[in-house]
Amino acid sequence: MTRFTIGALVAGTTILSPLAALAQTEIQFWHAFTGRLGELVAAQVEDFNASQSDYAVVASHKGNYSETLNAGIAAFRAGEQPHILMVFEVGTATMMGAAGAIKPVAEVMEASSVEFDPDAYIGAVKGYYTTTDGEMLSLPFNSSTPVLWVNRDALEAAGIDPDVDLSTWQNIGPVLDELKAAGSTCPLTTAWQSWVHLENFSAYHNVPFATQDNGFAGTDTELALNSPAQVGHIARMGEWAQDGKFIYAGRRNEGGANFRAGECALFTESSAGYAGIKAEAEFDFDVRPLPYDSDVVDAPQNTIIGGASLWVMEGKPAEDYEGVAEFLAYLSSTPVQAQWHQDTGYLPITTAAGEATREAGFYDENPGTDVAVIQMTTNEPTANSKGLRLGSFDQIRTIIDEELEGVWAGDKSAQEALDSAKERGDQLLRRFEQASR
Repeated sequence: MTRFTIGALVAGTTILSPLAALAQTEIQFWHAFTGRLGELVAAQVEDFNASQSDYAVVASHKGNYSETLNAGIAAFRAGEQPHILMVFEVGTATMMGAAGAIKPVAEVMEASSVEFDPDAYIGAVKGYYTTTDGEMLSLPFNSSTPVLWVNRDALEAAGIDPDVDLSTWQNIGPVLDELKAAGSTCPLTTAWQSWVHLENFSAYHNVPFATQDNGFAGTDTELALNSPAQVGHIARMGEWAQDGKFIYAGRRNEGGANFRAGECALFTESSAGYAGIKAEAEFDFDVRPLPYDSDVVDAPQNTIIGGASLWVMEGKPAEDYEGVAEFLAYLSSTPVQAQWHQDTGYLPITTAAGEATREAGFYDENPGTDVAVIQMTTNEPTANSKGLRLGSFDQIRTIIDEELEGVWAGDKSAQEALDSAKERGDQLLRRFEQASR
């Protein structure tokens, strides 16, 4: 493959001769990133395009995660699909069930001239996107896990030691009491309530979120999110909501703006909040492990990933897939992955990228930035903690959001809400099972 030499870039723009430009094969890449993450992806694409002259990756933003998935499905039906589609983790079962629409990443890489070692990827990350036979279906591009973000200045202003132990939900409660008594209008908020407080809560406490190994063992699965452990946690959160100690801001990451503005003391969100918090926060902050319920377990298991992976779509000329493989290999390379991890807070998808980050002293210089990696890799995942693979899960999350909002508003008990979420969600799972036969 021809590589650009020094002088091929001027003012950040790739300069090609007319012949080279004509020879390039375009690789369409649809994603869901805006803001700082969108800028970082654009920089990766530009760097890849400048590194060689055979392919030109064209990145297009297609809306939020749900909108990007829907756009990809509609485009495939119309025969206008991209080569690479970013799909958030809850869309995994949907993509697996899309017969004839996707090419497994392992197949694409193995058919190409690039080196591909599936064992190079972190097990807890790649497992979400790998079949029970060990075939990697998609590339785990932006993988995150929830952590606790702490506004140290807000704690100090309330007379609380900013190094207070926040490892358990039992310890969080008294801190919220003190914050509220000191006049805080937002002691605690969250992003992605279902992902953090039910999906990850279940994995972290090694209790099933659904039967059949959370859907990995088959589509004949049912939700199990209404056990005493989950009900107890949601009931506690509901009480805090009624007392003004937990402030619900919205279903996605609306609470992030409140935390970054310094309004909230504690915030449960993705480790990938690092990019925005570092850029915007005008206060001293830490990142801590997600709290666990010490009444359920003596020590936590592991959290599960969120974010998205990159799926390769069928229906393109055979020669295009060499370019797809080149781009995916570039994204997986140690320097690119290490920088991506350090810039964003997303997990390094390879062991080598994590080791390179540690060796560079990044974790020492930025305490807490290794919390997500430790939280994900300390324990070997169990059947309850390796992830979720449920059909129609985007719609099921909407149901869960509706039910949780009833708890936060004081209109439903936690038991009523989670029982209803199970009943409604199971109906969608049965439809998905029937459609998958």
